[in-house]
Amino acid sequence: MSRLAALDPAPYVLADDVLDATLSPALVVHLDRVRENLRRVIAAAGGADRWRPHVKTSKIPAVFAEVARAGVRRFKCATLREAEVLLATLRDEGIEAPDVCLAYPLVGPALRALGAVADAFPAARVSVLCEDASRIAEVPERVSVFVDVNPGMHRTGVPLEDRAAILGVARAAGERFRGVHYYDGHLHEGGTEERRRAVFACYDRLLKLLDFLRAGGVAVEEVVTSGTPTFQHALAYPPFAELDAAHRISPGTVVYHDQRSEEENPELDLLPAAVVLSRVVSHPAPDLATCDAGSKSIAAEAGDPCAFVLGRPDLVALTPSEEHLPLRVTGGARPERGDALYLVPRHVCPTTNLAEEALLVDAGEVVDVVRVSARAHPLRVSDVGG
Repeated sequence: MSRLAALDPAPYVLADDVLDATLSPALVVHLDRVRENLRRVIAAAGGADRWRPHVKTSKIPAVFAEVARAGVRRFKCATLREAEVLLATLRDEGIEAPDVCLAYPLVGPALRALGAVADAFPAARVSVLCEDASRIAEVPERVSVFVDVNPGMHRTGVPLEDRAAILGVARAAGERFRGVHYYDGHLHEGGTEERRRAVFACYDRLLKLLDFLRAGGVAVEEVVTSGTPTFQHALAYPPFAELDAAHRISPGTVVYHDQRSEEENPELDLLPAAVVLSRVVSHPAPDLATCDAGSKSIAAEAGDPCAFVLGRPDLVALTPSEEHLPLRVTGGARPERGDALYLVPRHVCPTTNLAEEALLVDAGEVVDVVRVSARAHPLRVSDVGG
């Protein structure tokens, strides 16, 4: 039996008066479980300084604040809104010198807008990814640079084999050069040991690149690797402990945890901290119960099943449409129309982005209803940094 199937659903069940006042589908974030996940990841990393979490998952200032209170001072984000909301939260928390890397190859007006964000938070250290030496001149003065290296994921970055181009970016950045961003998110297949061998081989190639940069006269301050699928292997890779640069992992999904991470990394021993409250709305067939959490409220891009029903492993999620999620009843009683279900998303990061508001729950009690204020994107440069 999987850990999710064995998980006691009782801590996730909302009180009747809360259910009576809450429309579904609804994002519900359990802060006590967020804190426990933070504790476990920081313990695994050997300290908060080894972790540069990606906040694309959490997107809520109250959760950003929990991460900061756990001792984290360095962060990654993917959008200008995430950067601005995160920096405002860290300022309100009294964090004196936060370090935020916008881990995306911004171009055009987005780069100018990042400069406005950096100017609005002068105590912060703000950086961006770059893969083209000729574009360094466009990076705003207060923004520093990580060279983005493609280790084989083929999403962004300079191909690892093109060392001359990587060196060119570092030299063009000059004193603003921070280090190497090396996201190995493509290495998530196979069992634990098979993945570890692939990850270690990937890092062996990274070490050769660092030697090449060093020989070229470039000082690397920091190396950022490892999302959720690979961060445990990065922590176990012996040469990282001997680098003359800081090495940091950057998983973000771990703050909330989700179904895909549980399947790929069952040994993480984390707890789902963000679930979607849904209700059964239809019985279209004897063995089907359809609930109201379709692809507009729970991310479907990571494949089927897009969710796991806490306490009901016999309800198997089928492919959702926009407002409907049919569940196949493979055992047990079919849930009644109106019954509340608690869904663990297969991929929690875009699920969070779909919600405008969230219920915050702490030790079983609803403590607030908040905007998911770091979701989506600003439209105009003038909307940023003001």
